[in-house]
Amino acid sequence: MAKTNPLEFIQQVRSETAKVTWPTRRETIITTVMVFIMVAFAMVFFFLADTALSYIVSLVLGFGGN
Repeated sequence: MAKTNPLEFIQQVRSETAKVTWPTRRETIITTVMVFIMVAFAMVFFFLADTALSYIVSLVLGFGGN
């Protein structure tokens, strides 16, 4: 495997970085909002699932619920 000197490495990194398509500010904001919305849905789902399973387990094992 050929070794690359540090200067050549930095040049390669800069050329590869120039090829990257960076998201616009609008795309970043929309993506961030969508992540927060999905987190909220997941939070509600897991809360309801946990509550339902807790209730079912308490009925099966015969404690709590009163």
